[in-house]
Order: sequence, then structure tokens, then C-alpha cells
Amino acid sequence: MALKNIIGIDHAVVMVRDLDGAAENYRQLGFTLSPRGTHSAHMGTGNYTIMFDPDYMELLGVLVPTEHNAPARAFVERHGEGIERVAFTAVDSTEGAEEIRARGLTPIGPTDFERPVTLPNGTVSAAKFRTFMWPTAEAPGGVRIFACQHKTRETVWIPELMTHANAAKRISEVLIATPEPAKDAAHLARLIDREPKAEVDGAVTVTSGGDRADFAYLTLDQLGKRYPGVPLAGLSERGGAALVLVSGDLAATEKALSSAAVRSGAAIVVPPAKANGTLLAFIAG
Repeated sequence: MALKNIIGIDHAVVMVRDLDGAAENYRQLGFTLSPRGTHSAHMGTGNYTIMFDPDYMELLGVLVPTEHNAPARAFVERHGEGIERVAFTAVDSTEGAEEIRARGLTPIGPTDFERPVTLPNGTVSAAKFRTFMWPTAEAPGGVRIFACQHKTRETVWIPELMTHANAAKRISEVLIATPEPAKDAAHLARLIDREPKAEVDGAVTVTSGGDRADFAYLTLDQLGKRYPGVPLAGLSERGGAALVLVSGDLAATEKALSSAAVRSGAAIVVPPAKANGTLLAFIAG
């Protein structure tokens, strides 16, 4: 039976070494970024968000090493920059944590935290969350998963931040590289009570719930065949590899990305080396 308190992918977290540098890079790629957020001293991290509807991307960087961010630091040391974890939307994080506990998994959290937000009118408010994580060892394809309950959606989904020069509208797929697509897809499916589905190219997909983005597990070779002509330098054999983004206007996408992207079949693709370790594939919506 599907988890009642998890309704699909909420956001993808891209770990970066230089937070402000990564933010400027994504601005150059035509994204509108939120003002920089600073998390609590316990978390020791800062972020920029790239808001879509109904999901978003998060650029996350370690500002001060802490026990809490040790797994994130280890990820960067081991893999470099890229997709380190993916969040689901939690209707209620407390009840969601109990749901996975009832399945024999020990959740991390739930944990409440907040960060200050400067609104478009110049006033300062707060974005407040309650999150829980699946056990750190439960990371299908090397990507950790957690759930995020938004207690102040109005300070996260700000209309002025949701229009992008590159016409990005939402996440369609999160692509995770692995030598064993079927095994890692089955692992995720068990964790979120979904059914894996084999694709014709050998990839295996897992729906995340509702109308949200899907997960797709595939080998680097399969990824290369999906996006011929796109250099994959910077991607690990196992780990978060790409985000497929729906564009509202591919001509605007191509103009905004300019020389940073290449045409690959029906997609316009930014190679991982130009997007902080994450391949970005824009497709027509």
C-alpha cells in the first residue's frame, strides 16, 4: 500500500562546492534564483532555490562543517558536485516518519528548521519546514531520499521567482546512473511502495506519486544513448546524473542557454561539466 503522507518528488538537491559561484553559473543558464538562504548553525549549510510548479531544484553548499552535514561533505569528496539527494513532499512529516517506521525502517527525524527569506517587497520572513530522512544507508543508486513538509509554502513558492528565461517549468524525470538499474529501482520501489517498470532501452522507472516527476535508473551507457553527442564527463558510474526539465518554449530555452547547451534529438541539453555535475535536459512540455 502506497505511503499516505508522501505525494511525490518535491525537489532535487544539487550539492556544490562554491555556493555563490554555482548560483551565478545557474543564473547564466537562464534560471531565476531565490536570494541565498542560510540554515541553522546545526545544519551548517546554505542554499539557493530554483522554483518551478509543483517542484523545484536546490543548490546546497556547506558553509561550516558540522556533524549534520558530514554525509553531504563525504558525497562531495567522493563524487564531486551533483545530485546528492531527492526530497518527497510530505503531507505530515511526523506521520510519514511513523509510516516508514512501521515498515521496519528507522527514520532520521522528524526535524523542524527554518531559514530567513527576503520577500520581493523587501520584508524578511521565514521559510519553515519539517523533514525526515530514510536511513542514510538506504540510498538507491547512491542518492539519499527524504521527505519535506512545507509549513510556509507562501515564502517558498514566490511567483516572482517562478519565471525563468530558459522557460523551465517543472521536473519531468530524475535520472540516476547505476550499473544495476533493476536492482536499484527495486530498492527505491520498496522504500516508497511503488512498482518499478522496465523501459525499452533497459532503464527502469519508478513513479514518485501523483503528477510528480519519475525516477529513472539507467547505466551511463544507456544515458549516453538517450542523449547522443552530449559529453558525460563529471558523472559517476553510480549516483544522481540528470534532471529532465519541461520547457514551455524550447526556442526561448535555446536562446537562454546559448553555447552552454547542445541539441540532442528532441532535447536541448546542458552537459554536467557546465551545470555543476548535473546534466540538464530540456524537453517540450
